[in-house]
Amino acid sequence: MSRNGPDDTTRSGTSDVEAIEGLLAYAQTRSSRWSGAALKRVGEAVARSRALDARAPGTHTTLLARSLLAKAKLLLKRDRAAEALPLAQEAVALTRLTGGAPLVAALYCLATTLESLHRYSEAAAAIAEADQILPPHEP
Repeated sequence: MSRNGPDDTTRSGTSDVEAIEGLLAYAQTRSSRWSGAALKRVGEAVARSRALDARAPGTHTTLLARSLLAKAKLLLKRDRAAEALPLAQEAVALTRLTGGAPLVAALYCLATTLESLHRYSEAAAAIAEADQILPPHEP
């Protein structure tokens, strides 16, 4: 299904996950520094992801973490690092359960946020942790 706008997420037959993915994709296309629409859509994606994860705990944790990171990154583009910090921290906490690439992405976002707040030693620690996560072994 192609996404043409934010209203596509409310079409009948659209699953909750598809709706959240659509909101994230739409926000990505509108992610200029001054776009209020992108921030609104990604905020809706976070809210829907929280609700979905609450209904089936642990099932959609990675989607919630992706939504949180998307919002944190948009806030960083708008020089709102203080607002992005708790989102990035929550994404790290959620992805610690699964590890791998989602955790690395969350740690790098956290490091960028911390650097924006001039908390360089904490940012360096997050980067060091991310760099120690080994990629999965290939057969």
